[in-house]
Formats: sequence, structure tokens, C-alpha cells
Amino acid sequence: MTELTEFQKKIAALLPNLELRMNESMAKHTSFRIGGGAEVMAFPKTETELAELLKVSALLDGKCAILGAGTNVLAPDEGITGLVICLKDCLDGMERLSDTRIRVMAGVTMSRAAVFAANLGLSGLEFAHGIPGTIGGGIYMNAGAYGGEISQVCDRVAVMDRQGNTRWLSRAEMAFSYRHSVLETSDDLVIAAEFTLTPSEPEAVKARMKELIGKRSASQPLNLPSAGSAFKRPVGGYAAALIDQAGLRGFRVGNAGISDKHAGFAVNLGGATAKDVRTLLQTVSDRVFEQTGIRLEPEIRIW
Repeated sequence: MTELTEFQKKIAALLPNLELRMNESMAKHTSFRIGGGAEVMAFPKTETELAELLKVSALLDGKCAILGAGTNVLAPDEGITGLVICLKDCLDGMERLSDTRIRVMAGVTMSRAAVFAANLGLSGLEFAHGIPGTIGGGIYMNAGAYGGEISQVCDRVAVMDRQGNTRWLSRAEMAFSYRHSVLETSDDLVIAAEFTLTPSEPEAVKARMKELIGKRSASQPLNLPSAGSAFKRPVGGYAAALIDQAGLRGFRVGNAGISDKHAGFAVNLGGATAKDVRTLLQTVSDRVFEQTGIRLEPEIRIW
């Protein structure tokens, strides 16, 4: 058995009742199935546990990273020093606030939230049904697909600072833009979000979700580990089209490659390393820039 580090010993002693896993493989918690061990991975079940965890982390002056479903993250091969807080399925729960408003906790997946809304006869989250991440992650990056974005339906967001204090931010304060929110330049964590949706027939909403899932299945490489769209949509074009034009569909570095099915996706072909993926993304970006003058920026969060 590997001897515990001083940080592991201290955090375990200070938080004896909280679920902590030492040297937990990041590959088990990311859709890329890539990444070394996290020194400590924590799974808080309530806001109180999360606040306590953040205070202890600050007390120990440890590095602290936040993980949702890990569907947009490339974790390093060498692992993560310090603390990783996993919120997926931890900060859980959904409720109806009024005829058109719902509140969803950060650890709920986008898909579950969309189904919850559909069952209530509320339209507006159909686009989210096929996005595999959590509400927290979706809020953080203003996730979207098929013409829909979180910012179109999100009214306000509950966030927690690193001292465990909670407050609400309005839509305007969230400063949403394409794949961006104010949280990208903040240390605050998403706790919950409230959405205003449009009344509709449940079956009509579900039919629209089924249609979008069909489109996704037909066009995306869902059979291989990936982190969704590899690059942000550039001004004046589409990343997949530019990659195709550069002749890079199917291009690979080690065991990471550009999908044969959809050139906008980087996939793990089996045993890919984070280094493989980073080199792949940089090489593709460079070659597209050489040919078009357009620089592709990663949409994947590279830890």
C-alpha cells in the first residue's frame, strides 16, 4: 500500500466523515478515459459538506480543482497534485418553482434536467438532452447544441466562493457569451441554477429531444471516448469543415486521432495519453492556421 502524503493525512484527519479517495484515477472520471491519479478526490453530498471541504482546502493551502462529469476535460498523465472535488451526482436534486420555472442542482446531468422539464411539459432544454455534462459544467461554459444555449433559458445561478459563502448571480451578472461565462475568470463554484421555460405538450418536447439525439448519433463518434467538440467554432467558419479542408480527418498522433465520422472530434482510439491529445490538437490547429489563417482554439479544458 502506498504511503499517504502529508496533504492526504491532514485532509483525512480534518474531514473524517466525508467521502475521500486517495490517488483516484482521473481516467475513471473523464469521458476521454485519460489521466493519472488525483492526490485526493472528494465527493461532497451537500452544500454544507462542500463548504466545509473548501474551507479545509484553503486552510491547508492545497490546490483545488472542480470536476463535474468530466466530459469536457483532458486530465494530465502524471495526475493531479492536491484536491479534486467531484460534484457529479453529489449536489443533486430538481424542483418546480412555478408554472414555467425550475431549479436544478449543479451535479445533475444536462440530460436528466432536460427529461425533468419535458415530463413537466416545459420546452427550452431539449438541446441539452444529448450533452453529457452536468448543469454545473454547462453553466460554467454556457454549453449549447443545435441552436440552443444555457444562456437562453437560465435566469440566475447560485455560486459558492472558496470560503464557503453562497450568493446568487443574475443572467446579466453571469456575462454569458459563446462557450463562456464570468465563472471562467472566477474561483466561484456553481451550486444550482434556475431556468424559465415555455409551456408545451410533453410528447412534443420528447419528440424534439428524440430527433436531436438521432442527429447526434448519426453524425458523432459516440462509440469512442472523447470530450465532445475538440475546438470552439471560429469566426467565419466551422472547425470540422476547416479540419476536413486541411485533409486532417482521420489524422492521428499516437493513439489519439481526429474522428473519421466527424472531423470536429478528437477521440481516444485505445490507450491514448494526454500528451497524444495535446500534440494532436496543437498540430491540427497549426496546420489549419497555415492553410487558412484561422486559429482553432480548444474547446476541451486542458488541465
